[in-house]
Amino acid sequence: MSDYTKTFKAACVQAEPVWLDLQGSVEKTIALASEAADNGAAVIAFPETWIPGYPWWIWLDSVAWQSQFVVRYAQNSLELGSPEFDRITAAAADLGIAIVLGYSERVGGSLYIGQAFISSSGQVLRTRRKLKPTHVERAVFGDGDGSDLAVVDSEFGRLGGLCCAEHIQPLTKFALFSQQEQLHVAAWPSFSIYPGAAYALGPEVNTAASQQYALEGQVFVLAPTGIVGQAAYDLFVDTDQKKELLHLGGGHARIYGPDGRSLATPLDPTEEGILYADIDYSHILAAKNAYDPTGHYSRPDVLRLLFNPTPAPRVVRTERLDAVAPEFAEPIDVE
Repeated sequence: MSDYTKTFKAACVQAEPVWLDLQGSVEKTIALASEAADNGAAVIAFPETWIPGYPWWIWLDSVAWQSQFVVRYAQNSLELGSPEFDRITAAAADLGIAIVLGYSERVGGSLYIGQAFISSSGQVLRTRRKLKPTHVERAVFGDGDGSDLAVVDSEFGRLGGLCCAEHIQPLTKFALFSQQEQLHVAAWPSFSIYPGAAYALGPEVNTAASQQYALEGQVFVLAPTGIVGQAAYDLFVDTDQKKELLHLGGGHARIYGPDGRSLATPLDPTEEGILYADIDYSHILAAKNAYDPTGHYSRPDVLRLLFNPTPAPRVVRTERLDAVAPEFAEPIDVE
């Protein structure tokens, strides 16, 4: 049952990652969470692939040039259940602040764009993966599955999240709206790539996507973003042409209410900091009085979503051969 009486302070990060440095990333994550807790926040949201930073090189040059980053990025990606991950969950408990973390998840030799929802007691409520990496991200990251489109019960009611251009997918959004989401984390890397040449990748369109999500779903949206700073340039930008492709800054963190209004004053795009806003879930009921696309404002006799939330494991183990290959259940005589 959803509770619409909750009030709390939320925090939303706009900062530069510690590029390709797992240990440094964990340290900065804990430092920002501590700062937010000291300022009275009950929950803090981090950008997409905050750990160990977004792989901007995939947009900048040939695959051969990109190869210099492949191993280092994988080595510094986060494994769930690792000592580094446990440090973050322990910090959430020590600080008394919930953390919604964005990271590159390593499983064996594969990477996924991940989000973890960690309670203020350090409990991992849920982890998810980006359902479909965007464009050239597919050269680095694998796909999620239907189980990754889930809203979880938390101390903040119904909590969910998506990464970056997942907010351009109407059916993906509808799947979360249908689960009575109340607080949503829209995680973005930064809006720094191809300025002036690819409007769809810029801040105007994508901050609007976060705002539209709030309006369409009647939810509070925390939209953290990363920043491209000099440290990123030192790693990824080795020609004047690359300077034209990837610009400094790109931070456009936002917090939106369920009627689409902005609840926090934006920072300068090059400035590191934390946005704060007071959240009051009674405002959701006011917004849903006008619009509720999965409730009174829907027409299921005309339009419905077919949604498969079942996990899709790569290996299904069975003890009985005839369960998967009945044609081989009986012995075959070989002359």
